[in-house]
Amino acid sequence: MNSVKMDIGKLHPFEGHPFKVQDNEEMDALVESIQSQGILTPLIVRKKENTTDEYEIISGHRRYRAAMKAGLETVPAFIYALDRNAAAIMLVDCNLHRERLLPSEKAFAYKLKLEAIKRQGKRTDLTSDQVGRKLESAELIANKSDDSKTQVRRYIRLTYLIPELLDLVDEKRIAFTPAVELSYLNEVEQADLVEEISVCDATPNLSQAQRLRAISREEGLTPEDIGEILAEEKANQRPTVKFSVERL
Repeated sequence: MNSVKMDIGKLHPFEGHPFKVQDNEEMDALVESIQSQGILTPLIVRKKENTTDEYEIISGHRRYRAAMKAGLETVPAFIYALDRNAAAIMLVDCNLHRERLLPSEKAFAYKLKLEAIKRQGKRTDLTSDQVGRKLESAELIANKSDDSKTQVRRYIRLTYLIPELLDLVDEKRIAFTPAVELSYLNEVEQADLVEEISVCDATPNLSQAQRLRAISREEGLTPEDIGEILAEEKANQRPTVKFSVERL
């Protein structure tokens, strides 16, 4: 298949795609590369439904952004005849092997692919429990990724986190496994947790996250419960007072 030159004004990001395009140093380097060498790898696009000449990007959102910043009027692209579901699956498969994917990106990518598979009519026995039962959909997704079917399901659990907590996961302030446990809290409890994290200047470890989830399930989680559990972590981090021999 040969690429074609496309008017950049006719291209649009894939609606709801989970991969972040940031104006950072890497973007600046990509802009410089495009200005000096052009776009070496064509974008992959599809024609948008109910339009005459508008196209949606499947692969190449960063190159598209860099081309815009570089002032290009056209970009090379491969045009694929795909419906939205097939395009969503291809988008995820094309991007999952990128370096330094954020947990939130991978979580919403897996969810996007799962929903596309479901709309295509394939089995989606993907449950919300950490211990697997029927995993046909997870297996379909795992086959194209470096994660196991169980890990795929756990990533999808992260999409139940409110944005403020998910940001803390991306920033590595909350580890992945505790984050999965916290995803079972309701939105009010999660918002209370964000507030208490700020007050206590501490984030829950796995054991604490499991306790928070258990209290939430059994009797409902209050800000006081959260504060007490997070305060334990902060107390455990206090330095031990050491005395010199002379003082003793």
